[in-house]
Amino acid sequence: MSRAAPPEPPSEAPEEEPGERLMTVLEHIEELRFRLFISALTVVIGLVVTYFFRGEIIDLLKQPAESRSEDFELQAIVPFETFVTVFRVSLLGGLILGMPMIVYQGLRFVSPGLNPNERRWLYATVAGTFLLFLGGVAFAFYIALPPALDFLLNFGSEFAESNITVSSYVDFVTRLLFWTGVVFQTPLIVMYLARFGIVSAGQLLRWWRFAIVAAFIVAAIVTPTIDPVTQSLVAGPIIVLYFLGIALAVFVQPRRRGT
Repeated sequence: MSRAAPPEPPSEAPEEEPGERLMTVLEHIEELRFRLFISALTVVIGLVVTYFFRGEIIDLLKQPAESRSEDFELQAIVPFETFVTVFRVSLLGGLILGMPMIVYQGLRFVSPGLNPNERRWLYATVAGTFLLFLGGVAFAFYIALPPALDFLLNFGSEFAESNITVSSYVDFVTRLLFWTGVVFQTPLIVMYLARFGIVSAGQLLRWWRFAIVAAFIVAAIVTPTIDPVTQSLVAGPIIVLYFLGIALAVFVQPRRRGT
């Protein structure tokens, strides 16, 4: 009498949802190329839209400096300086307007590897990413930028007159706005690290001293000035956002069995 064959071990492959199939490597590359194209196209459309409002936007960027100095006036001293400045402003506007689509396309690309519950809350982060980015830009413009400009425009005024070029000023302002907006994504980054099991909320809480030091290092990189007031204004929200991310991590981190 023949002996029955032992049962085969369960497959480790992820279960496919109804109506879905596993994609090949080439299909993944093709999908990635498509989603990068859509994201880039959205940025270009936002760039074109921003270009038509370039005058109003540059006037808005000048307001914090004009409120700090009555004699503030920008100048262009090299060829194509105004063209490069307009392009920089338009590109920043394109990135801000295209941010929701960029995040959405990124989430759509990784969503096949997630279960249905993860997909539902993942898409909700698109709005959160955009709002946090806008919050960071607004914070930089209304809170961090005025004291930074006050320091830069008035320091050394007793022996030198400030003649700022339009390219250097716009570069200074747009870098501060953009990178502060990026830094304001800290809660979502911390939350995702916990959600995917890379770190736990307890570990993040134990690392609070390192987080404070890292916040001031990031603030020193983001802010173009060396004065401690401006750097503290940027580092403070980063620390608060870090602890907010820990609070979110408590709710989204994987639960241990039996808890």
